[in-house]
Amino acid sequence: MATIYDVSVLAGVSLATVSRVMNKNTNVSDKTKQKVLDAMAQLDYRPNAIAQSLASNCSNSVGVLVSQLDGPFYGPMMTEIEDALRDAGKHVIIAAGKSNESLEKDAVQFLLDRGCDALIIDVEAVSDDYLIDLCKRSTPIVLINRYVAAIRERCIYLDNELGGYLATQHMLSLGHEHIAYISGPLFKLDARQRLMGHKKALTESAIPYESELFYEGTFKESSGCDGMRHLLSLQRPFTAVICANDQMASGAISTCLEQGLKVPEDLSFMGYDNIPFPQYISPKLTSVSNPIHEMGKMAAFWVLKHVYNKTDVEIVSHFTPSLFVRDSAVKREK
Repeated sequence: MATIYDVSVLAGVSLATVSRVMNKNTNVSDKTKQKVLDAMAQLDYRPNAIAQSLASNCSNSVGVLVSQLDGPFYGPMMTEIEDALRDAGKHVIIAAGKSNESLEKDAVQFLLDRGCDALIIDVEAVSDDYLIDLCKRSTPIVLINRYVAAIRERCIYLDNELGGYLATQHMLSLGHEHIAYISGPLFKLDARQRLMGHKKALTESAIPYESELFYEGTFKESSGCDGMRHLLSLQRPFTAVICANDQMASGAISTCLEQGLKVPEDLSFMGYDNIPFPQYISPKLTSVSNPIHEMGKMAAFWVLKHVYNKTDVEIVSHFTPSLFVRDSAVKREK
């Protein structure tokens, strides 16, 4: 196996010059740089990344921890993170926590053990105290899709309570008073916040919250189907269904159509996240935006600014949801 010494001998330069070329130091002439690169190619020399990171105390890698790797939600976020870091010459190492406290902690430790320069983490099961303690360690941490007041300067997050409020307020503006709600799992903060917004909008309009018309789902399409079957089995009147994400809304609408109900003529629907595919089905889904891809980009920018001293990036940490009105929710017939 070729060594850096072999490269220096073949190129006819010093070890320090080879090191400068490998570290992309500009204080090397183009002619000398090319001699070193040609020697490296001829010897099939590969720099030892671990040794380089130990010597420079920089691995040029960033750990990314997400809840899951499948589905239409996390893909855009990871893409934006990877694109922003790759443009800056950095690489990502990805792990999944699966919304499980033990797995999330194991994944954090795995990424720290890899010598990552920073971690971007989207976690749901670990406590705020754990995250506060984690931020006291030497590896910089930025949170995405979560707000912890004690470390607010490290949080990139969405106002989910406002999003839940906007969804329900829109249904109320269309004259719906009996509104069913399919929630995400309530151990997740964003699901609780969206439900809080829903209840706030009902209270402001003096419309009672009907706990019987509530179903706790999992954010998966299948739980939207299950939730819709449960709600229909109650034989209670309702004219609208608000789902805490678009995937559950898609499942719920599918169940309605299977049972001969018309959407939105018989039931109006609202989703959340504004992911792409429900915009192209019939009816097109009314939804609340969750710009997770932009939050991913901002988390990457946070790392570039605070870890790699890149000063020409602007960071937005607090995102505000917007309502996208389409075809799945209409005015209630009197």
